[in-house]
Amino acid sequence: MRILVLGHTGYLGTHVAAGLRAVPGARVLGGGRSAGADHRVDLASVRPEQLAKTLAAAEPDAVVNCAGATGGDAVVLAEVNARGPAVLCAALRDAAPAARLVHLGSAAEYGPGVPDAPVTESAPTSPVGPYGATKLAGTAAVTASGLDAVVLRVGNPVGPGAPGAALPGRITALLRAAGPDPEAVLRLGDLSAYRDFVDVRDVARAVVLAATVPGPLPQVLNVGGGRAVAVRELVHALAARAGFRGRIEESSAGSVRSARVSWQCSDISAAGRALGWRPAHSLDEALAALWESDGTR
Repeated sequence: MRILVLGHTGYLGTHVAAGLRAVPGARVLGGGRSAGADHRVDLASVRPEQLAKTLAAAEPDAVVNCAGATGGDAVVLAEVNARGPAVLCAALRDAAPAARLVHLGSAAEYGPGVPDAPVTESAPTSPVGPYGATKLAGTAAVTASGLDAVVLRVGNPVGPGAPGAALPGRITALLRAAGPDPEAVLRLGDLSAYRDFVDVRDVARAVVLAATVPGPLPQVLNVGGGRAVAVRELVHALAARAGFRGRIEESSAGSVRSARVSWQCSDISAAGRALGWRPAHSLDEALAALWESDGTR
């Protein structure tokens, strides 16, 4: 089985590619902008006909799209998160219409949640800001493509190799810099929001299953930890693991999204039915693995 992983050197892509390489009989091909990629692909700018030629050469049985942008202005987000999946679907229809497409979406597509009411895949989508909106546009392109495709709406991934741009990786870097100094102070924004954290290794396992299970799949599946955790709880758990002896000062000022999306949690039961998947790692295990890794890819 030939599997092309786009964005194979990113945080999620690295774990996904490693998981797929462990599948007996699988040949994993890396696609992306890096010099070491088996197939050079930039979804933000490639033309559909160019990508179709690349796909025809790769001859994939499955394509996993881990390419995505979490930061940058609205133009960058739209190019990667919205245009990219649309171009990929168009190229797949021409060059490899029978290939399974697994696209990584985001729980940010749902927007604000209601406390104690995990969202199902049929819940209305009302994303806050350009990131969630562009990810939702990418999902729309995939689900309307007519391909054998599934979108995995991923919660907040945490675990080994977390990038410094995301909160778990950023807090880890700050704690490493602070060390055991009892006078150290971590000045952070509002940590009162609740998020659905999921171990990145569990995300990778869900992708492996989605790429390899036979038969049709639902168009969208939630992949998360299945419970809402206060961001404050995650920060203090990391601080305890680091042996942090200083102070954590929390201001009322935080990100606009955290203020408008105070609670998020995904219902992950559909992924259990369709893939036989449930998270295997606890949040404590994810944080332990994060701390033991460099935490700042």
